[in-house]
Amino acid sequence: MADLSVEVQRGGCGALVRVVGDLDKLTAPLLKDTLVQLFTEGRIEIVIDAGELEFCDSSGLWVLVEHQRRVASQAGSLGIVGVHGVLQRVLDVTGLKAAFDRVVPADF
Repeated sequence: MADLSVEVQRGGCGALVRVVGDLDKLTAPLLKDTLVQLFTEGRIEIVIDAGELEFCDSSGLWVLVEHQRRVASQAGSLGIVGVHGVLQRVLDVTGLKAAFDRVVPADF
């Protein structure tokens, strides 16, 4: 069974969201609910820390893209740090890296 841990550090109008584990069809709703809650609180400057993300499928990627659009509609931003492995390959292959305000590889 897939498992995902989502930890949030709030500050100002933003938040750092650490994701640990597998982001897939079963766990994507947890991240989506967290991001929607942050948006509801007015937090539109979001950084996703993917340094300990072990797997990401299209469901997880869609949550990230959807939230990037949401915060951009309010002049906010969504960045991803610690990108590696499957997520890095998916962002590269799909060309979606450019959709985010910043994507920082884990080995940066």
